[in-house]
Amino acid sequence: MDEAALNALSKRVLDAAFAVHTQLGPGLLESAYTACLVFELRQAELLVQTEIPVPIVYRGQKLAEVGYRMDILVEHEVVIEVKSVEAIAPLHEAQLVSYLKLSNKRLGLLINFNVPFLKDGIRRRVNRL
Repeated sequence: MDEAALNALSKRVLDAAFAVHTQLGPGLLESAYTACLVFELRQAELLVQTEIPVPIVYRGQKLAEVGYRMDILVEHEVVIEVKSVEAIAPLHEAQLVSYLKLSNKRLGLLINFNVPFLKDGIRRRVNRL
């Protein structure tokens, strides 16, 4: 997928996230936002996978699953980490960057729904874009 198409896909994902936040507002559990975002993305006829295992490759060896999972993967391209926290911590952003590197994906969105204005809860991270 070229950069323009990836950016267009990112916009569609964010449009779905804004729809969820407009409908629900802040204050719910992460699982509620995840379920509603997956619903919106599928309504937009996007391929959506959830709870994708992220393998650890150490010194060239793929090690047994260690429990890391991406919340949502859209169209095999965009990694989405959903949060419902008071504030995004540097650790949350580092987690997204790690998922991008380990999965060899180029674009990730960290979306914290527990904010009054969703634009303040979005972080975009890239890997080789």
